[in-house]
Amino acid sequence: MDGPTAQLLERRWGAVLTADVVEYSRLTSLNEEQTYLRYKAHRRELIDPMTAEYRARFVKSTGDGILAEFETALDAVWCAIQVQQQMVERCKGESGDRRIVFRMGLSCGNIIADKEDIYGHDVNVAARLQTVAPAGGIAMTDRVAELVGPSLSLPLEDLGIQKFRNMCLPVRVFQCRVLGEVAS
Repeated sequence: MDGPTAQLLERRWGAVLTADVVEYSRLTSLNEEQTYLRYKAHRRELIDPMTAEYRARFVKSTGDGILAEFETALDAVWCAIQVQQQMVERCKGESGDRRIVFRMGLSCGNIIADKEDIYGHDVNVAARLQTVAPAGGIAMTDRVAELVGPSLSLPLEDLGIQKFRNMCLPVRVFQCRVLGEVAS
């Protein structure tokens, strides 16, 4: 889209975090109501306050997941790490096959934003990265890793170049496993 209409689009730099519950469908098949209530409690008591603390714009809920935009990659990574570490504590004592465990994807770059949503290549990349993140862990682009690597106390593992469905450009992916990770 060129010309005056394209100028109306709000473009800005942002760090994008996507998260979802590992095996949510399986959990709901075991106990739909209990899974929903536990997920909502984690959102209300941990994720929503943590994203607010790191000055994120909570964009939307995606059923069993979220989409949030941060001003800096460092804020996005620290928020993700804090959520993952606190989830380990919150899930202690729960049966392994009934635990709610998140996986997260992080990307950063230029996004298109409006009041209701964010769009663009880096939003799509974050969503794809979340699908390859380990249970209880975080997958991020090389750009995020480069921006935050020196500030992290956790090691980053280089997963190499990944090709994602319907994306022309491959993405170099790093993952961060949170210490004390809860396996699903």
